[in-house]
Amino acid sequence: MASKPSVNKTVAEKTSPQTFIAGIKHPVRRADAELLLPWFTKITGYPAVMWGSSIVGYGRYHYEYDSGRSGDCQITGFSPRASSLSFYIMPGYQDLSEYLVRLGKHKMGKACLTINKLADVDMAVLAEIVEHGDRYMRENYQTWKR
Repeated sequence: MASKPSVNKTVAEKTSPQTFIAGIKHPVRRADAELLLPWFTKITGYPAVMWGSSIVGYGRYHYEYDSGRSGDCQITGFSPRASSLSFYIMPGYQDLSEYLVRLGKHKMGKACLTINKLADVDMAVLAEIVEHGDRYMRENYQTWKR
């Protein structure tokens, strides 16, 4: 029996990012998200779009794996989680140590940068990281503003 093709769980939604952010209960996380909403647009030039139920994403790129699986995802974005802010800075797997040493208090995953609050980091360095990821994605993938 053939297996069903997998469906991407994180897709662009019609929910308003402003509505999502207004519903954040943690006051510091909500205030940081309110600041980040226009900040990302200023840095990238992309409008904010909800990806899934909790990621505010900017831009869109198309990927295709050797397996044939393909889809679209946000180029960059953030998610105000219960315990921290997660930043999706594509692409993962790149050495960002040149930036991270100057950023401030953070944790790094494959493609996710985590901080407790914006006050813990240098926003100019965060902008450099977002710009680096955006530039890489535009140079190496098919991208769109929405």
